[in-house]
Amino acid sequence: MDIIQKLTEELQVKKWQVEAAVKLIDEGNTIPFISRYRKEATGALNDEQLRDLGERLTYLRNLEDKKAQVISSIEEQGKLTEELKAAIEAAQTQVAVDDLYRPYRPKRRTRATMAKEKGLEGLANIILLQMTTTSLETEAESYLSEEKGVATVQEAIAGAMDIIAESISDEADYRTWIRNKTLKEGEITSEAKDEKEQSVYETYYHFSQPISKMAGHRTLALNRGEAEKVLTVKIVAPEPEILSYLESRVITRDNPITSPTLEEVVKDSYSRLIAPAIEREIRNLLTEQAEEGAIRVFGKNLEQLLMQPPIAGQTVLGWDPAFRTGCKLAVVDPTGKVLDTLVIYPTAPQNKVKEAKATLKKLIEKYHITLISLGNGTASRESEQVIVELLKEIPEKIQYVIVSESGASVYSASKLATEEFPNFDVGQRSAASIARRLQDPLAELVKIDPKAIGVGQYQHDMNQKRLSEALGGVVEDSVNKVGVDLNTASAPLLEYISGITKTLAKNIVTYREANGRFADRRQLLKVPKLGPKAYEQCAGFLRIMNGDNPLDTTSVHPESYEAAMKLLTSLGYSAEDIIGGGLKGISKKVREPKKTAEELGVGELTLKDIVQELEKPARDPRDEMPRPVLRSDVLDMKDLTPGMVLKGTVRNIMDFGAFVDIGVHQDGLVHVSEMSERFIKHPLDVVKVGDVVDVKVLAVDVAKKRISLSMKL
Repeated sequence: MDIIQKLTEELQVKKWQVEAAVKLIDEGNTIPFISRYRKEATGALNDEQLRDLGERLTYLRNLEDKKAQVISSIEEQGKLTEELKAAIEAAQTQVAVDDLYRPYRPKRRTRATMAKEKGLEGLANIILLQMTTTSLETEAESYLSEEKGVATVQEAIAGAMDIIAESISDEADYRTWIRNKTLKEGEITSEAKDEKEQSVYETYYHFSQPISKMAGHRTLALNRGEAEKVLTVKIVAPEPEILSYLESRVITRDNPITSPTLEEVVKDSYSRLIAPAIEREIRNLLTEQAEEGAIRVFGKNLEQLLMQPPIAGQTVLGWDPAFRTGCKLAVVDPTGKVLDTLVIYPTAPQNKVKEAKATLKKLIEKYHITLISLGNGTASRESEQVIVELLKEIPEKIQYVIVSESGASVYSASKLATEEFPNFDVGQRSAASIARRLQDPLAELVKIDPKAIGVGQYQHDMNQKRLSEALGGVVEDSVNKVGVDLNTASAPLLEYISGITKTLAKNIVTYREANGRFADRRQLLKVPKLGPKAYEQCAGFLRIMNGDNPLDTTSVHPESYEAAMKLLTSLGYSAEDIIGGGLKGISKKVREPKKTAEELGVGELTLKDIVQELEKPARDPRDEMPRPVLRSDVLDMKDLTPGMVLKGTVRNIMDFGAFVDIGVHQDGLVHVSEMSERFIKHPLDVVKVGDVVDVKVLAVDVAKKRISLSMKL
């Protein structure tokens, strides 16, 4: 297989782009580095395209390795023909290779292998070739052997039938046809093991859907229901057509002596050997497709959550709500430093609302708090009521935001949190995290396992290695898009920078603590174990504010500093002119980009990036994202009425719709059919996590805590 050509066709890009990308990946360059600093080489393939290319490259290379192993194994058995070799080499998937290898794969002892050991292969050939003109019993008598354990005619015929059944099952063409037929015309069904038992799977108690139309979230729901022993799930294949097909291939002549036996063999081969295997394969295929879809949606949701704009310049009160143990508070200054922590008890069973308000008023006055970040967990509703009452009683203009505290407890109990806040308990750490994730979501959320952030579906049911790799890539891309301040970034944040390993991240922090602030990017080369290759990969993503070189505040790569300085000089500027907000309007002075790029010895795309950075140094792509909804009043679910139009924030996206926070502590669902007047394939075509949207209330079920919303206003 020509892997480069295959990738070119699949990604629908130019062949030279694929060749360049593969070469760069093989040389050890990271996806963010290639995407940002090797645009000329790849024709500006973005990080998403490059990750897809990298994943497919790995799959196709593994496929070629598997083909080589299979061909070698069959050749060692002395059974490799040119035709079989060509078929294996032409296979496009690992399933196709497995089908071709099946007859030659070393098997555990089966009924067929035991029958062969008893010398019954000759009788099987007689039946299969339909050569007999006498009764099968007569033919079978010559195969009776006390020594080989064939005592009766019936045993001989049964053994021969087992051999034929396995040979039918091993035929690659038959399996391919049956698999495709089942995928196209089969159904997946589920039944409840106990109909009287109520559960979240009631939708699937009597469920049937064509396999070809099976939605990913339904597949994952069925898998979970089956794993929890609530559902029985089956694949229902078009069996009459399949048996007819097999019979037409196996029974080649109308022989009244052997044909009935072969019909029986075909049924046995299908029901005992082929059908269970095909069912497993199809279930696995549906699961893989569902997982890939769920991982893709999870990744998009995570990216949008990480890329939410930071709220800078505010002193934030982080509030981790609770009942019995009290609400934990943490005051965090605009730089993320924790100024104070304490516990108040405004909720049940203590209900010390008056005392709590008095404490809060003192905190607000002492630290000039301007914003409250309230976690959405247990007792959040009751805490919000206290906050709203408080805001009406004080002269200060303060607002609050309800933030998802998914993962806060995971972080607060982690080794990292213990190192960061050795003198805090888990509640204090959680409150600090809730405040910081509002100030800078990206810097705080990278400390948490992406799977624990809570913007996916069925994440605990899928391939954890694949999920971790995909989500890790999303975090890496997000961190590198934004870049980090080399002198303030934590080790967990630095770990996601291109070329920086966990060890290097710790070494950078250790070096910084021992030697003080970095004044120049080149100082990175003094960090233990950070060599020229790692420096090349990471330097452009690490910013130094108020350092020796103004270009270090930008994402211009050091390899382009000479070109950037030549450009500045030619336009009458110096590097110092970058300080104080950049060189506004510089792009208009570069009137002939192609000629200028040639003079500077860089590509046009690189020149464009340099100019953008000089114009607006260290621009933050998060600034273009919608900001959180700041609240000063509270709504209750019972206050909602159909037709009411509210502003809300998209919290999570699934295949079937989006969950929107409208400020009532119960996210409402906008079904995909209620998202747009036009037809859309997926909610991600319309919204993303963090979007602020106007929604209309369609229905409210207080008892079941369900809110139906519409974006069709």
